Amino acid sequence: MSDLEGLTRRLLKKGLSDDKIIMRLISEYLDFKEVERDLAFKYARAVLEECKKSDTENISNPFVKNLLDFSKSNITVGKQGVGCRGIGDFFVHKLIANLSETESKAYLAPSSLDDAGAVRLKDIDWIKRYAYSEDLIIVSKMEGIHSRLSDFPFICGFHVTRAALRDLYVKGAKPISIMIDTHLGDDADVGKLFDFMAGVSTIADLAGVPITAGSTLRIGGDMVIGDRFVGGIGAVGITDKVLARRNILPGDKILMTEGAGGGTITTTAIYSGNHDIVEETLNIKFLEASKVILNSDYFDQIHTMCDVTNGGLRGDLYEINYEAKCGVKIFETEVRKLVNPKVLELLEKVGVDYLGVSLDALLIYCPAEIAPKIIKLLINHNIQCAEIGYVNESKQVTIIYENKKEEDILPRFRESAYTKIKQEIGEGKPETKELMEKNIERTAELALEKRRRIINFIKAHSSI
Repeated sequence: MSDLEGLTRRLLKKGLSDDKIIMRLISEYLDFKEVERDLAFKYARAVLEECKKSDTENISNPFVKNLLDFSKSNITVGKQGVGCRGIGDFFVHKLIANLSETESKAYLAPSSLDDAGAVRLKDIDWIKRYAYSEDLIIVSKMEGIHSRLSDFPFICGFHVTRAALRDLYVKGAKPISIMIDTHLGDDADVGKLFDFMAGVSTIADLAGVPITAGSTLRIGGDMVIGDRFVGGIGAVGITDKVLARRNILPGDKILMTEGAGGGTITTTAIYSGNHDIVEETLNIKFLEASKVILNSDYFDQIHTMCDVTNGGLRGDLYEINYEAKCGVKIFETEVRKLVNPKVLELLEKVGVDYLGVSLDALLIYCPAEIAPKIIKLLINHNIQCAEIGYVNESKQVTIIYENKKEEDILPRFRESAYTKIKQEIGEGKPETKELMEKNIERTAELALEKRRRIINFIKAHSSI
């Protein structure tokens, strides 16, 4: 994959001559495309011309210049660990959640840092006249494709769709719609799109949820060449009770179901050469467990459910505690028993902390008196489940090991490094973490100020 536009802008900033930039672009074209050099030259010249003309430094209108520019933190998403499911990522997502807040309030908003969002119909003015609006809640989720599964489209589609539905189920919602957003590089084979759709529709078929809408685009149009595949799956569900993290109470028992992982474990297996382990992830145990609980007599007594995903148990428990303002004590031996043995063996073999990666396991927070009943119910449906800990008021995540040793666990700056390149980059926080956070917070504040200015501008020119 080559971002010709990004490359050209960078080379222009470095002061390279037009001839040198065009030669570099020609080289990129010849690497990716079967074209004659003369045609590659025409393409390269067009790219350079567009980048020059679109440069915001040439804009004289200050309003338009500010509109098209963005405030720079001078911190890259890679350095900050955005998308890497650790403390660095959580920090940025809290700021994104602040930017998501508008005058129209959600019942479960991004600021709650929960698995999905929700809107209660009775809170919407124009819909109050409908009789069914009193208790109905719409739950929604957007799940991004695992970036390293671009070359394996079926399993990519399978796991991203399962993950999107997973986040609806844990909030107590029954899925009713799946939507697809796909972006392919200019040189991607069309068959990659079909194979991805086959993976998506496999889960849709097994879960009994229709695919209702979608969008298919090229990444960057003509400005990006290569065969990368990115995008996401949106899903919508309905419920009359949201199992929000804020419902958790001290004294709750924490139950966990068996897990064999999804996109992350698949990626670990493929890129470590242990391809056979991918087969272990081909199941819908999580979805089955959720359906059993949603249709059971215990659903109304459960306080919340979550999936072991972002940053593994380390990351999830940290985020859950932050929202619920509580603490937990976890028994590591009970957790370990519920991890698929072949998956656990793989993680240990390649040196990955299994507490720091997504396991595709279900967490259930419930009162002590119904915990044994839920465990029995799930086991009767051939789904392994056990109590792994309990909630307290400590606001700490404490884990107890087999030797009775206790320690507090926190997410690292990034999730467990589950591929070789991630291990080379490392999981530790940068020495300049605090300075980076200040710069990032400043750009988030400037973005909020910009939003206010644009809203005021549009309102001033609107007749409504």
